[in-house]
Amino acid sequence: MFGKIKIYIVYLVCAIFIAFNAYFIAKNEYWVLAIPAAILIILMYFFALDKLMFIIVFFTPLSVTLSQSELGVGFALPTEPLMFGIMIMFFIKLFFNNTFNKQILKHPVTIAILLSLTWMFITSLTSELPLVSIKYLISRLWFVITFYFVATQLFKKFKNINIFVWMYTIPLMGVILYTTILHAQRGFDEQSAHWIMSPFFNDHTAYGAILALFVPIIIGYIIEYQNKKIYRLIAISVLGMLFLALVLSYCRAAWLSLVIAFIAFLVLRFKINYKVVFLSLFFLIGSFLVLQNQIWMKLEKNKQASSKNFTEHIQSITNVSTDASNTERLNRWSSAIRMFNKRPFFGWGPGTYQFVYAPFQASKEKTIISTNTGDKGNAHSEYIGPLSEQGLLGTLFFLGIIVSVIYTAIRVYKRAKQRLVRNTAIVFLVGLITYLVHGFLNNFLDTDKASVPFWGFIAIIVVLDVYFKDEPEPVKVEEINPREKTQV
Repeated sequence: MFGKIKIYIVYLVCAIFIAFNAYFIAKNEYWVLAIPAAILIILMYFFALDKLMFIIVFFTPLSVTLSQSELGVGFALPTEPLMFGIMIMFFIKLFFNNTFNKQILKHPVTIAILLSLTWMFITSLTSELPLVSIKYLISRLWFVITFYFVATQLFKKFKNINIFVWMYTIPLMGVILYTTILHAQRGFDEQSAHWIMSPFFNDHTAYGAILALFVPIIIGYIIEYQNKKIYRLIAISVLGMLFLALVLSYCRAAWLSLVIAFIAFLVLRFKINYKVVFLSLFFLIGSFLVLQNQIWMKLEKNKQASSKNFTEHIQSITNVSTDASNTERLNRWSSAIRMFNKRPFFGWGPGTYQFVYAPFQASKEKTIISTNTGDKGNAHSEYIGPLSEQGLLGTLFFLGIIVSVIYTAIRVYKRAKQRLVRNTAIVFLVGLITYLVHGFLNNFLDTDKASVPFWGFIAIIVVLDVYFKDEPEPVKVEEINPREKTQV
């Protein structure tokens, strides 16, 4: 009897739902069609958070950013609202359970991240535009909490690392195909390359940065002997598409980042003495400081503009006199330094650069793409940007995250018992290095496209250190399991 009652209740609920939908559809109110999807997502927050994380990853390359309001609010749909929900769930769980994995919480990378977020909160209170800074802080929180803190629990199952990579890479291949087809219709001209990837990416620099970020990871899948032949063939095809897209992106910073990342890989792979590396860097920096006037005069003589010709386009990297992209970047950096000089300790507030930098531009440094209202983007640097917005400590805390991550990855590479774990650490570190190099010339960590893989890669490196470094050599990839069960 109770079974029949349950069936009748199901029939009744379905009938009410159908009638409800029919009424609103008759009124041309089609939003009701989204109710089942909304209910499903709500249930996933409670019962399948790991799958919801992968859904977010999958839609990240496909997300579209809404126009910013006067408070600088611009959401990437559908990813950022879903991340906001995960952030809320994380805080609720933390409030009631008052527990989080202590090994992760005490890790140097976590400490560096928490210090950075704390200082960002403090500088938001002292900000020139507090509402803008608070919004910026909240958006940084949902990136970090979802794809660092929650992701460290997700990656306790080693296979989830591979799922994470492919859930991002597969839709990225779709974006590459879409971009390449449209670009081909325009003859692969250099001007179209700057915007042809929209609406998925704002411009070719963000597109190129993400392409370069995944190149080392896919190469890792190709050379890993444990992977089946079919998977390696698929990885080779993906790598070919990534390189094609990189060439057609005309993104010089992405090309440069891959070269430097490859050099870093060689240093690690062949165990070149770090004293030699640091002495070489010290020599290069010292030589630049001593010869900077001569170097600058030489660079100013380079008039080669961006070009469809590959060689000429490479030569335009050092054109600091007539190339609009390069000169405008120098203008933004100079403005940021002047902002820092005026407020060296607290800065002007997170996320405020684009709203306050205009008065700090020098007339002689303005370019044909400069704006007096200062409404065309950020400082074009992950290092100089925080310097102007959060003061000296803001940049130092960000550098602290970078140093701790690099140190952790190298430690895993040297000490891990499993060959697969060592190789995983090195490829994700090299992938991060491509972005860290790119970060000297651009900054995209306020977007989901870059933040999801950036913080995800960091979480992977930390998980390898905490859970997998001391595990014995596995027989198969699928058999790798840490000592604890996954809890997301």
